[in-house]
Amino acid sequence: MSFCCGAECVFVLGFSRWAWKRCTYIGSYDSATWPAATAAEFSPIPRICRIILAVYEPDLHNSIFPPSNVGYRLNPDWIVKRVTYSETLGNSPPYIIYLDHDEKEIVLAVRGLNLRRESDYKVLLDNKLGMQMFDGGYVHHGLLKSAVWVLNRESETLRRLWVENGRCYRIVFAGHSLGSGVAALLAVVVVNHRDKLAGIPRSLVKCYAVAPARCMSLNLAVKYADVINSVILQDDFLPRTATPLEDVFKSIFCLPCLMFLICLRDTFIPEERKLRDPRRLYAPGRIYHIVERKFCRCGRYPPEVRTAIPVEGRFEHIVLSCNATSDHAIAWIETEAERAFKVMEESSAGTVTTAPHRQKLERLQTLEKEHKDALERAVTLYIPYAVALNEEEPGDVEAIPTSDETVQPSEASRSRLENSNWNHLVEKLFTKTESGNLILIRKEADQRDP
Repeated sequence: MSFCCGAECVFVLGFSRWAWKRCTYIGSYDSATWPAATAAEFSPIPRICRIILAVYEPDLHNSIFPPSNVGYRLNPDWIVKRVTYSETLGNSPPYIIYLDHDEKEIVLAVRGLNLRRESDYKVLLDNKLGMQMFDGGYVHHGLLKSAVWVLNRESETLRRLWVENGRCYRIVFAGHSLGSGVAALLAVVVVNHRDKLAGIPRSLVKCYAVAPARCMSLNLAVKYADVINSVILQDDFLPRTATPLEDVFKSIFCLPCLMFLICLRDTFIPEERKLRDPRRLYAPGRIYHIVERKFCRCGRYPPEVRTAIPVEGRFEHIVLSCNATSDHAIAWIETEAERAFKVMEESSAGTVTTAPHRQKLERLQTLEKEHKDALERAVTLYIPYAVALNEEEPGDVEAIPTSDETVQPSEASRSRLENSNWNHLVEKLFTKTESGNLILIRKEADQRDP
């Protein structure tokens, strides 16, 4: 009897300790050791958030839901193309192409999940753990299909805009929630098939994944940290949910229960086991974490932004917070990103000791070193398929022709090889109708549909 009582007391104490640690864990702990981001590197993010919000507007000349503080601050005449659900036919969420002459960027922005659209759920459901490999790692199958479909449809438009504007504009892919996964994988596909966009160098391809979905394995998340930037507002649930996206959104109407069960399950999974699972998906790239709340404090504080390319502890803890879903909203992220940028500007204005150009160059060198260190750290931890960064990647050092030049035989053969690889990728993910239209292969999703 005394043994049973003792065992019961140990169990109650153990569970109480676990419950206390889990219930008092806040989102800011994930990035507590990260350095602060600079105003220069964070400056594009509020603007990118506004461009993503513009996807929700049917007509930017007569906007219905402008950001409350600053408005869109976009030129409606610079929207080159707006693609709606009626045109995507369920292959991807709606998106716009925005030609930003002020920033010298061509932005393709994809909207987030629409809870009323069955087609968005089908993109999420078209996946199984370890179903799709790409570039030496695992990716979300449905999101990769959607990314390939968008690139196949818009590659000529993006190529034309880039060439017409002197081959010096950056091409930026941006998205929120579901759209963040599409945008991230678009960037990965473009970097691997740069011939689709007239041989654009890797340094001119960027991606901003806002409230990112876990869409690629850890080795790819670190490998493309120089291209992809993820933006997370404090307690956002989606980047922390390692459960496959298809299971998360099946349970969207009982999300608190699902989050508690995930939290309980992950307690008994060792960190080493998580890192060694090559099929486990993560939020992509470099992470910018916006922190605005503190433990046992009421209200919101001036937001601060921390950044890193984490290998271990890459947002692995579910936060049991009443803000876990509200922090996922794109409108709220835009507001807090704008506030954080103003705070950083005010702070840096009073502490400028070196020329801005020199500061920018030093920070660029620091970012490159952080990326190299993260890749080496991944190799040291024996992350599956992780490779160290070469001194120079072939293809990035090639000169981009500024006029119609004769293609050398070696370049022509390389172009044919890349086109062959692209055609093989498209054939794997799509079927072609008699009229030549591409249709997504949905075998796995259709088997699960009732």
